[in-house]
Amino acid sequence: MSRIGRQPVTIPQGVTVTVQGRKILVKGPKGELAWECVPYVQVAVKDGRVEVACERTDKQGKAVFGTTRSLIANMVQGVKEGYSKTLEIQGVGFRAALQGRKLVLTLGYSHPIEYIVPAGIDVKLAENNTIIVSGADKHLVGDVSARLRSFYPPEPYKGKGVRLKGEYVRRKVGKTVA
Repeated sequence: MSRIGRQPVTIPQGVTVTVQGRKILVKGPKGELAWECVPYVQVAVKDGRVEVACERTDKQGKAVFGTTRSLIANMVQGVKEGYSKTLEIQGVGFRAALQGRKLVLTLGYSHPIEYIVPAGIDVKLAENNTIIVSGADKHLVGDVSARLRSFYPPEPYKGKGVRLKGEYVRRKVGKTVA
């Protein structure tokens, strides 16, 4: 079986984990998350720890076993500490503005891009060119960050675009005239 799946998830103080059949609810100071696991994986809360067990021993059963444990651990960490990603906007005239739950990006197109921030995600702006995406759900934070990056991915010639903080963009040499 999965080595990761066998490890129990310790529940920190201030976080409650409830199992109702296949549904797992995790509550903490940063929010509340729910997830429904597959039918052949059992989840139990014992002595302040979450233990995962799997009935199937085939390849898919082993994979889902470890994945279930990792998802529960991510939920526990998310409601306790939260997740965040930082995006940088680079380019002349490229900027971001926040209008309530709407993020308006000016990225060199003929029109501004308006993105409605989903519930459970908090977006903050540091200056006009740094976006901080944070929330309790790791998957949703990554999805929103990837969607914002996809509006103008960093290009290799001038380096303009939206990139993750610390992301390296391999630069190319442009055309030269003889």
